[in-house]
Amino acid sequence: MILKAIIVDDEPKAIELLENYCDRIPNIECMQTFRNPVEALLYIEKQKPDIVFLDINMPNLSGIQAAKIIPKSTHIIFTTAYSEYAVESYELNASDYLLKPITFQRFVKAIDKLKPNPIPKETKISERIIIKSGYQTFQIATETILYLEKEGNYMTYHTTSNKILARESVSEALTKLPANFIQVHKSYIIQLERIEVFDQNHVIINTVKIPVSKSYKAILKDRLR
Repeated sequence: MILKAIIVDDEPKAIELLENYCDRIPNIECMQTFRNPVEALLYIEKQKPDIVFLDINMPNLSGIQAAKIIPKSTHIIFTTAYSEYAVESYELNASDYLLKPITFQRFVKAIDKLKPNPIPKETKISERIIIKSGYQTFQIATETILYLEKEGNYMTYHTTSNKILARESVSEALTKLPANFIQVHKSYIIQLERIEVFDQNHVIINTVKIPVSKSYKAILKDRLR
């Protein structure tokens, strides 16, 4: 079954990137693109697309405001350069939240979550990511990653066998990680399947106690349902 999608973003380059990604997936058709969210809402009311890729930070009408008007039967995938909108987006039952710059791997993960219309198996990509550490480049299976810890300009990937230090930001790490990784603190990203114990303020992974910030509690709670 073909999923009909539209893209709403005030940045032409962002639209071009998402159009390219849609073209690379056989069961998605990009029907239309909009730089004006008001025009997009009129189109949605008449054409009823399956998916709306919706930028959050737009003039005149924000993506958050637009999402409250879009029918609940439509899958909303937020796209933004600002991670602080994550909590509010999940409160609106968004299907996913893509942080710019958006990688194709992360885009595929977002579409694959839209059941009962998963991407055909031949389109799925390997669960491996590339990490550059100094003069070395590591290719690691994402299932071996326990959690990520940020300190200064560096990110430490804690895996089942070792630690890998990379010079990158939280947003850069999130763009290449699959959907089962979420940020729970300004300095921590975790793999959900690796959680052993959790409470209101912490999760424990491999006996390590990791703090959960107030701003990320709602997201964690929603993903653990």
